[in-house]
Amino acid sequence: MRIWHSPRVTVGKRYQMEEGEIEVDSIEPIGFPDITPELARASGFLGVLDLLKVAKHGSGDRIYLIRFHYVPPRAKRPARKKTV
Repeated sequence: MRIWHSPRVTVGKRYQMEEGEIEVDSIEPIGFPDITPELARASGFLGVLDLLKVAKHGSGDRIYLIRFHYVPPRAKRPARKKTV
């Protein structure tokens, strides 16, 4: 979940992480009543307050529920041996 003026990510696009990427599956506008303790825990937070601390970015006032999945890094191919 993020609180922005407008979405900062695009459905279907991948975003780099230190290792691998995340791919955005959906973006859904929601309201404060939708931010439940169950949603916070399902999002990996202890509770609503912890979720809101991370979700707030700048002066935005619109709440977006963003669903995504992790895409692991591709295995690197072994270097080719030079032939002389």
